[in-house]
Amino acid sequence: MLGRLYANEVCSAARTLEIVGERWSLLIIRNAMFFGMTRFTDFQRDLGVATNILAKRLSEFVAAGVFETRPDARSAHVEYVLTQKGRELQPVIIALTEWGDRWANPDGKPITFEHADCGGHVGLKAECKGCSDCPSPIDVTARADPRFIQLREQRRQRH
Repeated sequence: MLGRLYANEVCSAARTLEIVGERWSLLIIRNAMFFGMTRFTDFQRDLGVATNILAKRLSEFVAAGVFETRPDARSAHVEYVLTQKGRELQPVIIALTEWGDRWANPDGKPITFEHADCGGHVGLKAECKGCSDCPSPIDVTARADPRFIQLREQRRQRH
């Protein structure tokens, strides 16, 4: 969706960006996930995205398994419904929203995420699976799997 693939990258974040990294992508997914949108016209009206771009994004999401289509009971059109794969992007949207609330929105939080059962605030935290500590970002490191270091070097040498 970004107009280029990350062929030299052996990185799950890069592969994810190939699917959801375009400007409108996460907004479309957000609207389906949190606002229940399923119809092309609702996405277009709410986001103001050009119809050709929206059609392309939705088609690519269906091909990637993020959405599936089904007949719209209200019309002769189709609905775009998030799959499990698409719904599992929820933490990504929550994390981006929390970051934006802190660093990109001087007017405060436009929305909050709440637990449907109790109404409590839903937020994300990085938690160590070994000791259950919540380390600060400075205390988190990335360790490459040796198999992928070799694969990455091989791909870079070819390109």
